[in-house]
Order: sequence, then C-alpha cells, then structure tokens
Amino acid sequence: MEVKDIIENLSPRERSEVNSNNIDSIQKLIPLLLKRVTPENVEPLASLLRKSVLPSICLDVDDKIEHLFIKIEANPQLLFKEEVQGKIEDFILKRFEADKKLVIEQTSDISKFVTLMGQYLNDAISSSGNGSKNVLSIKEKIQSIDLNANGLKELEQLQTELVSAAGSIEDEMDTVSDKLKSGKSKVQELEEKVKTLEEELTKSKSESMKDHLTGLLTRRAYDEEVKRIESHYKRSNTQYAVVFFDLDYFKKINDTYGHDCGDVILSTFAKILDKNTRDEDIVGRYGGEEFVAIVHFNLTRELLQYLKRIKTIVTSNSFLYKGNKIKVTFSAGVSIRPNHDSYENTIQKADMLLYEAKENGRDQIKLEDGRTIK
Repeated sequence: MEVKDIIENLSPRERSEVNSNNIDSIQKLIPLLLKRVTPENVEPLASLLRKSVLPSICLDVDDKIEHLFIKIEANPQLLFKEEVQGKIEDFILKRFEADKKLVIEQTSDISKFVTLMGQYLNDAISSSGNGSKNVLSIKEKIQSIDLNANGLKELEQLQTELVSAAGSIEDEMDTVSDKLKSGKSKVQELEEKVKTLEEELTKSKSESMKDHLTGLLTRRAYDEEVKRIESHYKRSNTQYAVVFFDLDYFKKINDTYGHDCGDVILSTFAKILDKNTRDEDIVGRYGGEEFVAIVHFNLTRELLQYLKRIKTIVTSNSFLYKGNKIKVTFSAGVSIRPNHDSYENTIQKADMLLYEAKENGRDQIKLEDGRTIK
C-alpha cells in the first residue's frame, strides 16, 4: 500500500497533522499511527463513554443513546468513524436540551410549592383572626397541583407532607388566634405602662439635669455640657470664656433674713443669669452661692458687654423678700480658653481671679488681661 493510500484512510485530525508536518513516507507515518488507541483499549473506552452519558433524566433520549452504544460494543472500532462520532455528539446535545427542559418543568412545580408556602407564611404572620381561613385556602391550592402528570413520586410525597404540615399549622393558628384575642387587652395595658414609664424617665432625666432651687444646670450636668463644648472647641477652634460668679456676703444674708430668704436670692440671681445667657452658652450652679457660665464670643467687647449687663442688673436693683429690699453684689473671675492648654486650667484661672476679686474688696469682676469691672 502506497503512502498516499494510507493517508486517505486517516482521520481528518491525522491528515491535518500529516500536512502540517510534511509527512511523506512510511517511516514518518509510523509515530503518528502509534498515537492511535490500541484495540485492547477501545472496548474499555467505549464502555467509559457510555457510562458518562447514561442515564439521562429524559427516558426518550436514553433509548436512542443506548441503541447506538449496543452497536459500538459489538464493534468498538466504530468510535473512530466520523459518522458515529457525529451521532454521539448530536445525542449528547439533545440529551442536555431534553434534560434541561425536564428540570425546568420539575423546578416549576417545586417553585409553585415554595410560592404557596411563602404566601401561607406571609398570610399567617399578618393574620388578624383570619389565619385559619387563609391557611385552608392555601392548603386547597397545594392539593390541586397535579404532580402525577410528570410521574415524580418524590414531589408527590412532598405534596402529601406539605398538605399534612399545612393542616397542622391550621390547628396551631386556631390556638394562637384565641390566645392573641385573650391577650390583646394585656398587651394594650403593657403598652400604656411602657409609655408612662418612658414619660417618667424623660421627665426624671430632664429634672436631674436642673438644680431644684435655681433651675440652672446641676454641677454634674454642667460637667457633661463642658465635654460637648470642649469637643466642638477642638474641632472648630471656637473661642469662649469661663466666668466664675460668687454672691458677696451670702452667709450674712442667711444669718440676717433666714435661709428662705437666701433661697429667694439664689433663685433670683439664677434667673438673671439664665435670661441674659444665650442658648449656645451654658450656666450652672457650681455649689452653694457659686455659679459658673461658659460664654462664646468673637470680639472681646462682646464678652465685656455680657459681664457689664449682668453687673448692672444686679447692682442697680434690690432683691425683695417679705417687703425687705436687699442689696446684693457679686464677685467674678473670667478666664479665656484659648489662653490655656485645657479646660481644667482655664477654670482654675477663673477661680483664682474670683479669689483676687474678693480679696480686693468684692463687688467686682476680674479678667485675666488685668481689667477690672466695678
């Protein structure tokens, strides 16, 4: 047999390799032919291929594939025929398409179950006494699904189990509905109690921040507000002053007119501070007859105007108690936050300036730049 005749009987892949490698002699053809599967391996190869494509989900395709492989088992060399290889490829594609179609049909039935059970759960959750009726309706829908058409015994069993589960849930919903009805008034009662407690807590929190006598911030509430102001100061570099107030000779007022009078003086002085201090600033009772304010300002004259306004109101008026007109003065120390590296150092400076004001005769305001307001 000539080389040309041998090449014509090769497979297309082999002929392509012959052309690309310029094979033109028996000697050169031998390595190519040795690459072929040996006869003793063809039969196991055919069996392996058969197992890889069978069984299929679609029985119709299975029959056709099985018929082809019966022929191949009788003559394994058919695997190397282009016609047979084409049929195998065609059957595999048809098998995938048929299987995909059947899977879609089966999952469609399962999807119906999932949808119905989802609908049931939504209805059950939002049920307001009609739960049993809704569950019964859904159970009837599940029962109406015809699963036998596809001969899927697993889904038929699933249908039976779901119908049984729906019946059990129906019974449970009857019991739950009765309990909800009987407990409705208790729930409303609890809601009212919770609402009352919330109101009392809000009121209690608000009251705990205010001094009971003066209505100003308590020492503790003032310290909390200082944290907020300090945080803003560090972010925005805002400028504020700490003003320490102390009523002059307050012990003498208590000794002369009694503690009730002293309380009236404290309350009235607090009202003056509160009314003349802006909302963005804070003022609190620091302890006894001491008060402290944090006052923001851009220009120094704004701070001076605030201090002079408080001084004028207090010293130009008399405090009334049971027909007695009582003259009251105060001393104060003022420090500026940007002049110090912390709030603690700032308030310490204000306290020192207050002490100086008292030592220098009281009834005056000392600022850290050396100014005194009398």
